[in-house]
Amino acid sequence: MPRFHNINGNNVQFTAEEETARDNEEAAWANAAPARALATLRARRNRLLAETDFYGNSDVTMSDDMTTYRQALRN
Repeated sequence: MPRFHNINGNNVQFTAEEETARDNEEAAWANAAPARALATLRARRNRLLAETDFYGNSDVTMSDDMTTYRQALRN
């Protein structure tokens, strides 16, 4: 199906070069999906670790459950 873009209020069909460039952009986006998912997961893990960082202070006693939880996040 041909693609169009708007130039000064007129719908103009993509040229063959524009179609190829857009196909390459879409392929690159799709190929990067695993990296984006991993970055999202890593950000969530880092946030969860940051929320429990105060347990790592030497003056706070960390329970075995919390130790296990934090280790599981790191793994």
